[in-house]
Amino acid sequence: MIEIGKLRPSDRAAWEGLFRAYIDFYQRVEPDEMYDRAWREFQADTRLHAFGARLDGGLVGITHFFAHANTSAPDTDVCYLQDLFTAPDVRGQGVATALIEAVTSWATERGCSRVYWNTHESNSTARRLYDKVAENRGFIRYQIELSR
Repeated sequence: MIEIGKLRPSDRAAWEGLFRAYIDFYQRVEPDEMYDRAWREFQADTRLHAFGARLDGGLVGITHFFAHANTSAPDTDVCYLQDLFTAPDVRGQGVATALIEAVTSWATERGCSRVYWNTHESNSTARRLYDKVAENRGFIRYQIELSR
């Protein structure tokens, strides 16, 4: 049975392993400080939020998300599901679906009007799931990197 819940302090090493695998999947390299900052934010659970998925007590999936204002409906927030990753050996067992459902429930409880996310067009495995649980609205993402 898949258990979904907030990340516990004891999840730090397993969470970081999954998050590093997610970052590697998208061929990015991030400094160790990014992982430290993200973990602090998730433990504070005020601006950024995270859930973990457990099978047989082990952390096998993670999702990171947050709510933000919405210009087209200024009286309701929307929820952005920023990161979603499951361990390769548990894919196809409902872990990602359970994480998406947990974020959707969280957003509903807070009065958000929608949950949305992005994925790379080449991520065919994830897109097969996403096409079942959500609507692809056809948007293309553009981005400008800013120096820090």
